[in-house]
Amino acid sequence: MNTIEIEDTYLVNFCEKVPLSIDRGIGSKVWDESGNEYLDFTSGWAVTSLGYSHPVITAAIVQQSQKIMHNPNSSLTYSPSRAKLLLELVKILPEGMGKMFFVNSGAEANDAAMKLARKITGRKKILSALKSFHGRTLATVSATGQAIQRDRFNVLVSDIEFFNYNDIDNFSECIDNDTAAVMIELIQGEGGVNVAKREFVDFVVSICKQKGILLIVDEIQTGFYRTGPAFLIEEFGVKPDFLTMAKGIAGGFPFGAVAVKSEIAEKIEQGDHGGTYNGNPLGCAVAAAVINYMVDTDIGSNVRQNEMTICTMLKECMAEYPEVIKDVRGKGLLWALEFSNEQYASEVFMITQKKGLLLNLKHGTIIRIFPALTVSTEEIINGINIIKKAVGSLR
Repeated sequence: MNTIEIEDTYLVNFCEKVPLSIDRGIGSKVWDESGNEYLDFTSGWAVTSLGYSHPVITAAIVQQSQKIMHNPNSSLTYSPSRAKLLLELVKILPEGMGKMFFVNSGAEANDAAMKLARKITGRKKILSALKSFHGRTLATVSATGQAIQRDRFNVLVSDIEFFNYNDIDNFSECIDNDTAAVMIELIQGEGGVNVAKREFVDFVVSICKQKGILLIVDEIQTGFYRTGPAFLIEEFGVKPDFLTMAKGIAGGFPFGAVAVKSEIAEKIEQGDHGGTYNGNPLGCAVAAAVINYMVDTDIGSNVRQNEMTICTMLKECMAEYPEVIKDVRGKGLLWALEFSNEQYASEVFMITQKKGLLLNLKHGTIIRIFPALTVSTEEIINGINIIKKAVGSLR
């Protein structure tokens, strides 16, 4: 049996898979087992922030794995690589967010923030936005504002309610004296790249401060220069109580983190959280190397430069084919093409794959574009041109 047959036979598949067996990758390009080359505009769902097989990452893995990968007594002992990562994060986190802890994924980060918010406030209710996505643990799927993700499970975590994104009046109606926390994405990535309005975010922040409600900002997808700045909260001028991070933090190595406002961190007690692999030396070494590279190379400038190219080209495509493309939206290197119908989106997705471009199809009509932060302008132009030709072929 070949790779695809083996996986289809023995692996529990939770999604309809693309019939590609990817063997290797370098930068923004990958190759399947037959040697066919593809330009990847998904970056492993915003995970491979430095592209594939980046020497900074491979060197960190080799060097740290030759020393120690996991501490005795796990996180009960100290770790030089963990200390190094803390110092790297301090460089890019907003002032006042100087306390952190580590987890293994974005879902774990959000789960922990929700749990701690309830414990700290003594309240129960968590407010989350419709169309949001916060993870696949029982708690985070309960807080995900997409019915298709929640309704298949019989038992959900209670006391989680939803508000309309960017709707001040509706949000106000959801607030009560039992609200422990509001969890929000400044750009809803999985939800279709929906960008928060500044006035809405300002209102949410003011209400949380006024009512003693903790604010959890989920930057799992937008963090680590995905939209230009290190974190999107900088652009919005927001200092949350909890900032959740993962995906791009370690360039493909499973890792996550939570930054906590200093005064909130003082209310977290021993035993409130933990995890066997949390802050393991290997993951910390990789994340520290990735962040150090991002800072040293000013990777945000590459994101901003390519943002202009991708925005211009996508909007030109929409203007040329308005009957096919309904909307273009995004920021930095996180973009969505919304099509007029599911057939258009599906055909473009399949045509571009055959032409050597990998995209992400969401919600039937939306194609997400989020390449590695190291992608070149030439690769952006080549990829968008493939999309434009695919769209043009639908006529």
